[in-house]
Amino acid sequence: MKNQSHLLKSKRFLPLFITQFFGAFNDNVFKNAFLIWFTYSIAFKLDMNAQIMATVASGLFILPFFLFSSLAGQVADKYEKSKLTQIIKIAEIAIMIFSFVGFYFQNIYLLLTLIFLMGVHSTFFGPIKYSLLPEHLKDNELVKGNALIEGGTFLAILLGTIFGGVTILSQHGIETVSSAVVVFAVIGYLSSRFIPTTPAPDHKLKISFNIVTQILKIIKYAKKEETVWLSIIGISWFWLIGVTFLSQFPIYTQSIINGDEYIVTLFLAIFSIGIGFGSVMCNKLIKGKIDGRLVPHGSIGITIGIMIFCAASGFYSTVIAPDHLVSLSEFLTDNIMNWYILLGLFVIAFSCGIYIVPLYAIIQHRCEPKYLSRVIAANNVMNALFMVLASIVIVALVQFELDLLQILMLVGMSNILVFLSIQKIVKKRLG
Repeated sequence: MKNQSHLLKSKRFLPLFITQFFGAFNDNVFKNAFLIWFTYSIAFKLDMNAQIMATVASGLFILPFFLFSSLAGQVADKYEKSKLTQIIKIAEIAIMIFSFVGFYFQNIYLLLTLIFLMGVHSTFFGPIKYSLLPEHLKDNELVKGNALIEGGTFLAILLGTIFGGVTILSQHGIETVSSAVVVFAVIGYLSSRFIPTTPAPDHKLKISFNIVTQILKIIKYAKKEETVWLSIIGISWFWLIGVTFLSQFPIYTQSIINGDEYIVTLFLAIFSIGIGFGSVMCNKLIKGKIDGRLVPHGSIGITIGIMIFCAASGFYSTVIAPDHLVSLSEFLTDNIMNWYILLGLFVIAFSCGIYIVPLYAIIQHRCEPKYLSRVIAANNVMNALFMVLASIVIVALVQFELDLLQILMLVGMSNILVFLSIQKIVKKRLG
């Protein structure tokens, strides 16, 4: 079997990889810059709850996936995908140009609107990128391609969150971040111009703007194959866990660790590296086969990681927590328990990488090409539904005075039920 790196030298894959990488990078520069800026600079001035704002921002980014995925799937199946990608990337440039205005004038509502629009941008690109993979790659390259896309995405998340979080509070941070997101959007557009063209799968398709009807229709497509539907539910649960942790890291760091913004970036880095490493290792473990046998192992690993993370965090907050703002160097050197927190987080993330890659490959392999973009759109709808519900439930649980560790423990316990359900994928013949 060829090494995964051969795909990165291929014109069939590299332009799409670069386009996806810089899109994910830009999303996370902007979102994390907003969250760090709001949590550490603005929340106190405006007397606003930073935890609720973090959840609202995440919910606004996710909401377009629920509202517009059915339309995005139809568009991706009807029109040529490389041209669509170029249009979407031009829209990203336009959206990012307004970021400076929002930060400079401390206009929270404009920035939240931009987060929503970036969600719209990602909604329309999602069905394109995942349906392009089986069009450009061979069956025995699908797992490799998905592993590289997932690994690259979370590397982009890592670099984007570090850049956005570290830069925004520095001198001239607003100017630097606002300029950078425009530059990276331009790079994404330029790379999109090299994505190979492919025939439109269903150019006779009539576009329907009825959101409810089309959501039900694309879900019906997805349910035709039980393994595909189970994979969609499994992926949606992954994103529920992901948005729960990623959106709450600034609050966790401030309320549990009493740490500075550099520790937020460390947690985001560990989470991103873990998922990227798990994604790449998944391909090596299953040797490129479209096989779901690792999915339950990844699921149980997520629960074990959450238990380690929450137990170590609980001990830290009740026994160790200092009464001063903890720096990154102090956190890394002060107590062994801090390393158990990082271990738990890495186990969660690594297990997520093992868990997620086969599920995407299963969907791409089992779907009819004519309907693949719409099935990917159905996946995005379900992902969004799970994530928006997660945001709503977190806000509700905060109002009921559950603390953050209790909320995370509930996620870990709920994951056991997912583990029991997801085992059905392994019992299906996937070859």
